Amino acid sequence: MKYRLGELFCGPGGIACGALKARSSDNEHVIVHEWATDYDKDTCETYRYNICPDRPETVFHEDIRKLNMDKLSHIDALAFGFPCNDFSVVGEQKGMNGVYGPLYSYGVKALKKFKPIWFFAENVGGLRNANDGKAFTKILDELRGVGYTITPHLYKFEQYGIPQSRHRIIIVGIRNDIDVTFRVPSPAPYSYIDNTCRTALEIPPISENAPNNEKTKQSKTVIERLMHIRPGENAFTANLPPELRLNVTGAKISQIYKRLDPDRPAYTVTGSGGGGTHIYHWSEPRALTNRERARLQTFPDSYVFIGSKESVRKQIGMAVPCQGAKIIFEAILNSFAEIEYESIEPNINE
Repeated sequence: MKYRLGELFCGPGGIACGALKARSSDNEHVIVHEWATDYDKDTCETYRYNICPDRPETVFHEDIRKLNMDKLSHIDALAFGFPCNDFSVVGEQKGMNGVYGPLYSYGVKALKKFKPIWFFAENVGGLRNANDGKAFTKILDELRGVGYTITPHLYKFEQYGIPQSRHRIIIVGIRNDIDVTFRVPSPAPYSYIDNTCRTALEIPPISENAPNNEKTKQSKTVIERLMHIRPGENAFTANLPPELRLNVTGAKISQIYKRLDPDRPAYTVTGSGGGGTHIYHWSEPRALTNRERARLQTFPDSYVFIGSKESVRKQIGMAVPCQGAKIIFEAILNSFAEIEYESIEPNINE
């Protein structure tokens, strides 16, 4: 069976890249692109170029608050990585009181309208704590209320072979009138994978003409500072000479001028980059290129990101790791194919 996938807040295509590669174990159940929408122009161009180059008209560059869903075609499955800005621990955590917090409701609106067989919703782990936990409870209640059996789980992607410590809540929902049970895929089958960032960035080597691989020009001061920071250290844990220390009071964010530890998964790739929040190479005194960041997000080197270097950095940081999405989609497809797979209990108590 082919499940036609619609996506809200589609980003550059991390979810879609994983979805289109996913197959049930018997190859009978697959996912195909139907339509996608996002408010960012460059993001939409990236999605069109890589996911549906033959059907560019199926990607809608619009603000979700103004989107007329009547023009969208029928779908069997819905994915929505609703904006995390107001739920992230890096930020003011306004939750439902922020600009972005209430946007999940458009996912609920799409579920009501299209009644897809199943859905995949993604957000940051901080969602559980927003508005004293009330935001998460409200979202789960509304998803159930439109007729779905839901399985929320905090996935720690580094446990699934992804070369990055990235923790995200994924909610999988199956329509109540369908007798299929989704189970959270176990990370055990992926424990053999070498997911160190050294392996991710060096094997195979990145081609010199790979897209989005321009290096950042570092200032002399930044280069000198990085020379004093060892792998795994940041600007506050390293033994810096006085002239290279940061004049920062209050909270000291651990990712400021933090160098990767080559023998561990990378720390979380984000969309930011100013003020020392780039991800920094463990041996070379420089920030990672966007291509290297994309590798940590498990995008193939052939995946081309459209836009300025800053735009591309944000796109990559906002994406879901392709391989992580693929693992979850394959669990969904195997559930519908009635194929057993190794699973674990959800770690979120509703």
